[in-house]
Amino acid sequence: MTATTGLPAGRVRPAGYARVRVGGGRATFLLHRRAAAVALGLAVALGAVCVAYLSVGESFVPPGEVLKVLLGRESSAELVVGTLRLPRMTVGLLVGLAFGVAGALIQTVARNPLASPDIIGVSQGASALTVAAMTFGLTSYSVLPYLSVAGGLVAAALVYVFAWRGGLHATRFVLIGIGFAIALRSVTTLFLTKGDLRLAQQAQVWMTGSLNGRGWEAAGPLGWVLLLLLPAVAWAAWAQRTVSLDDDTATALGVRLGRVRLGLVLVGVVLASVATGAAGPVDFVALLAPQIARRLTRTAQLPLLSSALLGAVIVVLTDLLARRLLAPTELPVGVLTAAVGAPYLIWLIIRGRTAGGRT
Repeated sequence: MTATTGLPAGRVRPAGYARVRVGGGRATFLLHRRAAAVALGLAVALGAVCVAYLSVGESFVPPGEVLKVLLGRESSAELVVGTLRLPRMTVGLLVGLAFGVAGALIQTVARNPLASPDIIGVSQGASALTVAAMTFGLTSYSVLPYLSVAGGLVAAALVYVFAWRGGLHATRFVLIGIGFAIALRSVTTLFLTKGDLRLAQQAQVWMTGSLNGRGWEAAGPLGWVLLLLLPAVAWAAWAQRTVSLDDDTATALGVRLGRVRLGLVLVGVVLASVATGAAGPVDFVALLAPQIARRLTRTAQLPLLSSALLGAVIVVLTDLLARRLLAPTELPVGVLTAAVGAPYLIWLIIRGRTAGGRT
């Protein structure tokens, strides 16, 4: 669902929008009909994917029993659904939500579909500090997300500072981010070679982006961080409209673009970093979700709600496939998201060249 805009009384609404009155008619907003329909459809699809995730496995659980467990009713499937599958699915759902919104915010600021956290170095910064901690003995999933946030913030700050030259140019921002991503991957590899072999192997699996073994100890911190960030995300949905304007128009309206952009990047970086800490760098979700959501809604802005829902659908669905494609062997979810996202990235680059070098 796209952000709403105010509408004075008596003003003719644009085509494709519906007028929504709140507070007894004291405030009137515009709602993009197609964006609302897409968000509703994605919410239904996410619910269906979640039920399928909890049903399918080494032992099949009927959807009716799954719903009983989710509603807190007594069921013989409590162990399989409530204890074994639900915690892992919850982590995947929250990770997808976080990556979807993070990608939308960072792409909005950079005005470039290539500017996702896993392309411009944010995920690599989060990974570097997290892997450093893991290879030297700190493996608690209740602590790792906070280390990831710190690493992601440092990486984003460096990219932002080096990319700023009297303004934030989209191409320079992406290129510098790619450079930092490569450098930080090298640092991560260095940590892997210097740490304990067993812990280094565990960190290597984590780096592929995996939900294997994730439980409530990973879902808890991630859920609390996302809950605390809800006001910031609500502000970002409002601020996103001003950043989408050209610089001259936004400045004429009194918008402090530098501060707004910095705030949007900060929210996106924290979301991407905490998601990376919970599940590892699940590549390309933040790249795919906002662009697909925009094509579905056909809105001028990247729709945050649809991006979040689509990110959750992608992660939960791909993890279900990762569990069952080569059963009983479980693939890391990042392997499948990369298999889908890498061709899409190549397509974006080729499309940018055919459009005259602009992505």
